[in-house]
Amino acid sequence: MGIEDKIPGVLLTTVEGVFGWLRQASFWPATMGLACCAIEMMAFGAPRFDAGRWGQEVFRASPRQADLLIVSGRVSQKMAPVVRQVYDQMPEPKYVIAMGACASSGGLFNNYAVVQGCDHIVPVDIYLPGCPPRPDMLIDAVFKLKKGEVAHRPIGKDIARQDQAKEAAELAAAPTIEMKGLMR
Repeated sequence: MGIEDKIPGVLLTTVEGVFGWLRQASFWPATMGLACCAIEMMAFGAPRFDAGRWGQEVFRASPRQADLLIVSGRVSQKMAPVVRQVYDQMPEPKYVIAMGACASSGGLFNNYAVVQGCDHIVPVDIYLPGCPPRPDMLIDAVFKLKKGEVAHRPIGKDIARQDQAKEAAELAAAPTIEMKGLMR
């Protein structure tokens, strides 16, 4: 029917499709191990599970080189501003995985010292349940993030404004306690 039927060997796509395909092949996670879930996150990069097969073998120590923040473990009230600062220093596009029950909802630590879910601090794209979740569950979460939000992310001049509006809406929807210096 279209031009692709008339000329054999022609591939038609969009610029957004090409950029999405390129972005999903190059995740660079930031190092953010806060508790026992960090052991499972380290195993994710070890030879048995080998995240290097998908181009993620290097966890970045600098947030300016990372585009994926894996918050693994409980986030204390003192650590919350640091997690937010690391998130703010990451370049766009940036994604967040809350790894474990403590990062997702505070876990069994229902007290004044632990933030009840890191979605009070940063907008979370994927919640990974478990105490602690297995590395193969983290692999599955990364693949779902790649095929979902990363591959279909729009491009254009207004994307920064759209991202800021989305982040503000997600953080406003989460019931939160005001933390000093955390929300700007």
